[in-house]
Amino acid sequence: MQRNYRTGDQFAGRRIVTIGGGSGTFSLLSHLKKYQFNITAVVNMSDSGGSSRRLMDEFRRQLPLGDLRMSLVALARNGALWREVFMHRFEQPDDVNDEPAVPGVTGHSLGNLILKGLQDINNDNLLLAIEDAQELLHTAGNVVPVTLAQTTICADMEDGTTVCGETEIDTRGKKYPGPLSPIRHLRLVPGDAPACQQAVRAIRRADTIIIGPGDLYTSLLPNLLVPEIARAVRESDAEKVYICNLMTKHGETDNYKASDFVNTIHRYLGARVDRVMLNDGTFLPEVLKMYQEEGSAPVTVDRELLERLVPSIVVERLNLEGDSLARHDPERVVYSIFGTDPA
Repeated sequence: MQRNYRTGDQFAGRRIVTIGGGSGTFSLLSHLKKYQFNITAVVNMSDSGGSSRRLMDEFRRQLPLGDLRMSLVALARNGALWREVFMHRFEQPDDVNDEPAVPGVTGHSLGNLILKGLQDINNDNLLLAIEDAQELLHTAGNVVPVTLAQTTICADMEDGTTVCGETEIDTRGKKYPGPLSPIRHLRLVPGDAPACQQAVRAIRRADTIIIGPGDLYTSLLPNLLVPEIARAVRESDAEKVYICNLMTKHGETDNYKASDFVNTIHRYLGARVDRVMLNDGTFLPEVLKMYQEEGSAPVTVDRELLERLVPSIVVERLNLEGDSLARHDPERVVYSIFGTDPA
């Protein structure tokens, strides 16, 4: 039976800041919005693929919109129709003649196009465009980009090579299934990208800061590479919570144990987090086999070392049971973070 968790009135109005991007943040925000939190999602702006890439190529100085759109949809309260509108993607129609795709909207997310249109209406002001999108979607919180500067992430490998671009780093393991040189250092270009001040303000005022879940090198760390963001997190009085990955990822976190994930977060944050959320749930055999074929494995919880790294570790079953993918159960994650009693 599905357990019904609730946070309770004691958390009403609590200022929650999430830091991340991608599907992990989407899932977490989709559940956080059910409660009376004051939510701000600080979103990674290093996306370099898909519809976002095409808009960036076509319009000079355009920032990536994909992760912003995902977070807006996750927080939407304005019904399924608007969420479907923002998530709709124009696919190439079936063509018996196998002719190439016609340039235009094919492959684009409608939500990205709407955000771009709102940005044009607001004289190229992305923050005002996001505010308008929040009004359209009646979001249960605010979405802010980590920076308004155009940035690229570059990963310097231990063998001396460098891979630049979020998509190139993210897909490296799929392109090269064999052994790969580990990532030695991740950097942002330019390295002095200014933080979005709305993000800094939210972090400084937060009660709880949640980092993750998401891919370590392509969804989470790019946020901490913005110097003022890392400093704001370090200096914030908020409790800092890190949600560790369920699986390693080939090409990024091969052979990482939980302590390796935590040490990497600490390295780029410049301080330690207060609490780490870790999974001890099991996965279906077919799921383990699928991830093993991709060079991934469940993250090992090396508790003894972790207890020396952070004041508090929480080890519980945080994955979705019986799922065809290794994904966090957002309901259990929220329950575990806020420690409230089941309904």
